[in-house]
Amino acid sequence: MGETLFTQGAMIRLHKHDLPDGLDFGASVAIDTETMGLDPRRDRLCLVQLSAGDGTAHCVQIIPPALGGRGSDCPNLKRLLADPAVLKIFHFARFDVAMLHHALDVTVAPVVCTKIASKLVRTYTDRHGLKDLLKDLLGVEISKQQQSSDWGAPDLTPEQLAYAASDVLHLHALWAKLKALLQREGRLDLAEACYAFLPTRGRLDLLGYEDPDLFAH
Repeated sequence: MGETLFTQGAMIRLHKHDLPDGLDFGASVAIDTETMGLDPRRDRLCLVQLSAGDGTAHCVQIIPPALGGRGSDCPNLKRLLADPAVLKIFHFARFDVAMLHHALDVTVAPVVCTKIASKLVRTYTDRHGLKDLLKDLLGVEISKQQQSSDWGAPDLTPEQLAYAASDVLHLHALWAKLKALLQREGRLDLAEACYAFLPTRGRLDLLGYEDPDLFAH
């Protein structure tokens, strides 16, 4: 199952190249990525972290062939990302969906995004980052200290893995809170329409339609 790390009551499993055979995340999986930068067309995908919301995070290190890895040869991971029966929960899905499409040639669907949900129902604040949402809605504090570290390193530190895991361990609970708010405010159908469009929005970003925005005047 790969290297195992225990931190702050959570279990983190590091897998090189792909998820192990037979791993079942159930009906929904929280997903995040770590990359060498914020341009999916330029910057390398380094890590994909996933959780079933059960206190365990699985981190898949994507290593290019030039560095002795398998690159996009990760069939188990790609099968899960494209599985229409498994809901994928992201925070800022627009970036992750585009990155996964570019790096692994897979269309990730169906998806929900906690950042979009927050912007639709928490219009009384501009605090829509994951750190703020977890603190405001769940009372959970996470550190962003490792956010700008070198994710392309061949060996990731325990601190990096703990940071990466923290981005997915609480997404199920966060989505449950935000989904209830969307239902309360009558905006769940609007959110679902946005989510259905996200794979296309990611493809537009990859084609350079981020700026100018295709939908601008």
